[in-house]
Amino acid sequence: MKHSNLAFFVPHLGCPQRCSFCDQNAITGGAKPPAPSEVAETCAKAAKELRDRVQNTQIAFFGGSFTAIPREQMVSLLEAAEGAVREYGFQGIRCSTRPDAIDREVLELLARYGVKAVELGAQSMDDRVLRLNRRGHTARETAEAVGLIREFGMELGLQMMTGLYGDTEETALATARSFLALGADTARIYPTVVLPGTYLAELYQKGEYRPQTLEEAVSQCAVLLPLLEDAGVRVIRVGLHAEREMQGKMLAGPYHPAFRELVLSRIFLERLQKELSAGGPGEYTVRVHPKSLSVALGERKSNIERLKNRGYSVSFRQDDSIERNGFLLEA
Repeated sequence: MKHSNLAFFVPHLGCPQRCSFCDQNAITGGAKPPAPSEVAETCAKAAKELRDRVQNTQIAFFGGSFTAIPREQMVSLLEAAEGAVREYGFQGIRCSTRPDAIDREVLELLARYGVKAVELGAQSMDDRVLRLNRRGHTARETAEAVGLIREFGMELGLQMMTGLYGDTEETALATARSFLALGADTARIYPTVVLPGTYLAELYQKGEYRPQTLEEAVSQCAVLLPLLEDAGVRVIRVGLHAEREMQGKMLAGPYHPAFRELVLSRIFLERLQKELSAGGPGEYTVRVHPKSLSVALGERKSNIERLKNRGYSVSFRQDDSIERNGFLLEA
């Protein structure tokens, strides 16, 4: 059964830095931190709706630096979540935080309340990129935090961004490879968007920062996603999950509501192109699973058009016997 999260957002609280890209108010739609009573009530309601799926659902605290918020507030939220885990059978608790907000004392506290997974907003493993984007921590601090999380036996999640100020395809690729070396269990990939009131917005308006185009971000993530997944890392998300308020405010950047599907379509196209190239230009039928048809076709049938421009006339047929994301090529 698919894993899911019951997410609570704790925006801004605890963040010691104002990173180049960050406007949590826009990203979370102006959400206010939850009260413990809200966590308890939401969990009770969700448990009734989820029924047997509750055992595959974790209570998650996202959106800020959870382990850096005022200790009393953090503990009160953990107590509410732990109570829901005991009463309703949720799988456990997960949280996201900064690498420099992890130490042994914090992890002992998280373990006491049954936290099963910690995600670190590493963003990059290149110190120059981190410095340019005012992250306030180093790659070494990320690695040290990872070591502690591993020591406590918690699931390790690492988050990275593409298209940061000063970032390149090479440094982003090196970050993904570092995630593999660090033993990430899960990962998230977020292309950078420019939000008003941020340092990136200043640089963008001065012409000193050029965000990735949608095409560039899709192409890059089509390399990063299989690199991570083929090594056994579960990539939870590719692309920014955002509220309408953020979408309306953003100044620039490669945002798309179905970004992951664009990436999967590109990966499919490149795999298919490799097979087609062995036979040369001509007409082909490609059988795919019905649930993979939209990925195979691409947005607005863009894959068919790209292949046509390369000399391949391709028609897709639905076939339940084909595995998801696979295909059978027929000349």
